[in-house]
Amino acid sequence: MARFDPYENNGGTCVAVAGADYCVVAADTRLSVGYSILSRDHSKIAQLGSVLKFDVQQFRAEKCVLASSGFQGDIKALQKNLAAKELVYEHNHNKKMSCPAMAQLLSNTLYYKRFFPYYAFNVLGGLDSQGKGCVFTYDAVGSYERTGYSAQGTGAALMMPVLDNQLKSPSPLLLPARDAVTPLSESEAVDLVKDVFASATERDIYTGDRLEIVVINSSGTHRECIELRKD
Repeated sequence: MARFDPYENNGGTCVAVAGADYCVVAADTRLSVGYSILSRDHSKIAQLGSVLKFDVQQFRAEKCVLASSGFQGDIKALQKNLAAKELVYEHNHNKKMSCPAMAQLLSNTLYYKRFFPYYAFNVLGGLDSQGKGCVFTYDAVGSYERTGYSAQGTGAALMMPVLDNQLKSPSPLLLPARDAVTPLSESEAVDLVKDVFASATERDIYTGDRLEIVVINSSGTHRECIELRKD
């Protein structure tokens, strides 16, 4: 007997790494259902605001990028909801929302739907008001934490041990508190992200095809893509 299920995991993996003056956000472009690949060129990265998606290589000046894995229908609804709220904020306050403020808004939005949650697992990356890289990682009902790096999605369990080994953040219980940023340079962080994705695609059938990397720093935002395994 068929049973209605409002959720479906479309796979994919998202990673973010924060540095002293940059943030790297990356995700693969495979969209799957079960053993079927629906698209090999579906971006999981959105820049919030009036312009929702990366369509060309010229981006808005906002320092905030959202990468999401899970059910793509819920992810699209969540992105549109956040974009509308960010636009209202911009009109009311005559300024763009900062990355930490967007992190709190995302948490509130997810928690509001906690009894019928968005099936979306998010990583928010950008620069804070001091120009330092920041990464916020979420569960489906809005619990979040600021970290130096994070991974979400079907390949996260394969990537996090490598990231822990290379980038282990100081304990938040240490006093005095230390910045949760990674010691790598921007180019080293990008190379590490490429390595962990190349490794994960060997074992995770839901991650692959292409890797989309967005780097946010004081000079703006730029994007690059590399090929991954297609089988």
